[in-house]
Amino acid sequence: MRHKHGYRKLGRTSSHRSALLKNLTIAIVKKNKIETTLPKAKELRGFIERLITRAKKGDSNAHRALFAVLQDKESVKKLVTEIAPKYIERNGGYTRIVKTRIRRGDAAEMAFIQLV
Repeated sequence: MRHKHGYRKLGRTSSHRSALLKNLTIAIVKKNKIETTLPKAKELRGFIERLITRAKKGDSNAHRALFAVLQDKESVKKLVTEIAPKYIERNGGYTRIVKTRIRRGDAAEMAFIQLV
């Protein structure tokens, strides 16, 4: 039983899971909207919202903290300079998940995750 368990394992090791979340975050920062499976989207939501909240400060320490997680200069710069200032008045809820379809090969639920 997984009562009150903190996160979804997504059938991966911890290093693979962190790499997956990092890559999905970079993709959503670059394109503003991606399609992925529903469990991945739900796990990504909390991950990216913590990063956007950190980026809202906009100082050099925020740049360092975001780069330590993402390891991608372009994405960090876009996150701090373009994306985070749009959400200054907003306290969370920066993303939207929209269920789209059932994937044909393995019947996985698919969803769009996008920045609001």
